[in-house]
Amino acid sequence: MDSNTIDYEALLKHAFRAKEYAYAPYSGFKVGAALITAGGRVYTGANIENASYGATCCAERTAVFSAVSCGDRKIAAIAIASDSENTIFPCGICRQVLTEFGDGEMDIVCGKRNGEYTVYKLHELIPQAFELT
Repeated sequence: MDSNTIDYEALLKHAFRAKEYAYAPYSGFKVGAALITAGGRVYTGANIENASYGATCCAERTAVFSAVSCGDRKIAAIAIASDSENTIFPCGICRQVLTEFGDGEMDIVCGKRNGEYTVYKLHELIPQAFELT
């Protein structure tokens, strides 16, 4: 699946729906993510907080881990949604996890509350990503 065949608006709608399942009692900042694999399957995730903040998992990683646990290890694109008026981006840890399961040309759809979005390539958000050689 290439970026010409991905419906970014539909993927972002999946991310907004996933956001409704977020567990964010500490920050109140709910995030949803939806990814599409090279094979065309869609997986979603929401952020899940914990009183021990280190145990918190971001929406993007929740979606990635869901895909990987089902045997899908090649991500074509991911969309991220929240209630923020500003564009939302994946954190550094999520960017590194995305590097593991997508290439630098992977599309990252960064949304705003009003449904507007901007598409970035993964290599734009994490240049010189760490990879084992």
